[in-house]
Amino acid sequence: MALPILIVDDEPAIADTLVYALRTEGFQPAWCDLGGKAVEAVRASEPALVILDVGLPDLSGFDVCRAIRRFSEVPILFLTARDAEVDRIVGLELGADDYVTKPFSPREVTARVRTILRRVRPAPPAGPGPFRVDQEARRISVGGLPLDLTRFEYALLRELLARPGRVYTRTELMESVWAGSEETQERTVDTHVKTLRAKLRAAAPDLDPILTHRGVGYSLELA
Repeated sequence: MALPILIVDDEPAIADTLVYALRTEGFQPAWCDLGGKAVEAVRASEPALVILDVGLPDLSGFDVCRAIRRFSEVPILFLTARDAEVDRIVGLELGADDYVTKPFSPREVTARVRTILRRVRPAPPAGPGPFRVDQEARRISVGGLPLDLTRFEYALLRELLARPGRVYTRTELMESVWAGSEETQERTVDTHVKTLRAKLRAAAPDLDPILTHRGVGYSLELA
């Protein structure tokens, strides 16, 4: 689904250029030319991001930003002819996420929009099959259920999930999962695989993805 972007600018030529550029990049842009209308539009149906001109006929963009920040944390990108450092500082201190001065490149604006959205709308944790790996939280879930994993169980499962089907030797797993650890016995891998299998069975009884390759090591297979 295309993300809605609200453009607030009283110059139709600039607005048309931005509408075209954003629509080409897969967004759903809308335009209004007054600050008061923009505040009500955000209140009625919050967009994914607001591109806000500072010089509006009824309210300054700074006033619009203040009004929006009273009820919303929607990302705001200021677009203005003012390039004085004090104006940039004021805009950012009011809660804007970025600041672009005119004249500008539509491609630069769309690139900045994407950068802001990546920052405020992080991609959902990804993983193969029923698994989801949240590397920032160091958490793995299966079928929507979070697994209660120790430090090494998490690292071991993450390593196996990185390349489903690949057969890892015990030595490779020791070097990647237990690097720098006092644990040096290859039997350590077997012990952790056993506890990891038990936790996976508890969370998903029909799932048994870790395969043993006798004399070699382990792999993770998904049907």
